[in-house]
Amino acid sequence: MAPSMDLLSCSIIEKDCNGDVLWTWNYPSITEQQKSIVLRKCSLQSEHNDILPFIYSRYATNSWFYVHCTDVSESDNLPRVKQLALILFAKDFNPQKYEALCRVLSKTYCKTGTPTELLQLYLSVFTKGSCVTHENGTFLCNEFNGRRVAGNTNVRGLIKAFELKTILIYTAILLKKRIIVYHHSLEQLLRWIRTFPALMKHRNITNNLFPWVDLVRDEVLDLKGHSSYIAGCRDSLVASRSELYDLLVNLPAREITVASQAKESLTMTKAHKEIALFMVQLGENQSLTEAQIISEISDKTQDLLNQLKSLATVTTPEGRKMVSIETFKEKNLAPAVENFLINLAIAENLIML
Repeated sequence: MAPSMDLLSCSIIEKDCNGDVLWTWNYPSITEQQKSIVLRKCSLQSEHNDILPFIYSRYATNSWFYVHCTDVSESDNLPRVKQLALILFAKDFNPQKYEALCRVLSKTYCKTGTPTELLQLYLSVFTKGSCVTHENGTFLCNEFNGRRVAGNTNVRGLIKAFELKTILIYTAILLKKRIIVYHHSLEQLLRWIRTFPALMKHRNITNNLFPWVDLVRDEVLDLKGHSSYIAGCRDSLVASRSELYDLLVNLPAREITVASQAKESLTMTKAHKEIALFMVQLGENQSLTEAQIISEISDKTQDLLNQLKSLATVTTPEGRKMVSIETFKEKNLAPAVENFLINLAIAENLIML
């Protein structure tokens, strides 16, 4: 079994019967900044009982955190604890995998009341890629491969929600634009946000995925440090922050807004209309699975990229084929088509300026 070297840390936050919230344990260590953002996101300090059992978000450039919250029952071995949150920091984006691991670790801690067994399970996963308990389940990293993660998307639902307008989302991702996805429900936001990268299978979009961004200074500054991204937000005020997005996807209203600075690059062409119709047909075809829909869209994207690469006539000193601006000019293309292809070449790092 391969080890899970993507794990970075494990922590426990407890809310006692008096309502006090304490960060009681972590291994190996985390920073005060990490603690601050987790406490803000996990809502254990809230007086309301609307805490989601599982949340996740990005931290800095190369890490993610996953939080599993649970109520402590009278049969558990934590007599003074009302609720607890188990937090995992990791290098990879895989909500399904870490939700399953969090669940095993949380159950173990509730039953034992001590972090000793928790640490043993964590180290087992870190070194072997698996952990086994007698009462609280088994965790195997190998069960959560890329294929299973893709199965947790809902491209069909996204196409049905936005129909022909889905092409705007597709094009914005293709051209590496800044996309904000809004939903007032955090549960719905986190459920939908993982679908967007599936529209662009040939890229590792998760490098620029921010599942849940609050409009606070540190998170906004982090977002602004990226030239392209897909970021989820549950604050409706984000609609007025057009400096943060080229495309705003309002999930509950099923509306898409193109910011003024992005309208030229997101102008639709005949090719866009054909892909839009193609995606709508895929969404309506009930015989296709989610994986097949993703594959069909990927094939269509590859056709576009092959057309672009066929225009590559300039060879770099490293032997890489590139497209020159002059080549586009020589083709006498319609302005919208030329603009789209140039932007695509830039996004794919194929342009020779």
